[in-house]
Amino acid sequence: MLPKLVDKNPSLAVDLLLLTAQNQQFGEYLTALINMDLSLHSMEVVNKITANLELPPQFIHYYIRNCITNCTEIADKNTQHRFVRLVCVFLTALIRNRLVNVQDILIEIQAFCIDHSRIREATGLFRLLKSLDTKE
Repeated sequence: MLPKLVDKNPSLAVDLLLLTAQNQQFGEYLTALINMDLSLHSMEVVNKITANLELPPQFIHYYIRNCITNCTEIADKNTQHRFVRLVCVFLTALIRNRLVNVQDILIEIQAFCIDHSRIREATGLFRLLKSLDTKE
């Protein structure tokens, strides 16, 4: 149910997740988000609920790993490049808004950026990670 709602009406999906945050089903909804195919709408939903709720860090890490894995499995290069750009913008927003602890998944994100270093957004994300690394 949730994957269809996310694809058809992401803002309604966000509202549903925000309303059910204290409900037992919420964990099932988060698992459904992790297991969804990568899409602009799913990243939009995760970005909005992450900004409004304090989610378990492992959910965010699993979701990011799923995004990275999905990007590497896309056969069509144009589609892959589009999703790599979207994932990089998504990750940059999470990092800049301090919604994710980068140190927990730094190696995976850096490897992703290096694998896609020809894409401007991946290079920008890599630079952001390096700047955070030098600040600490």
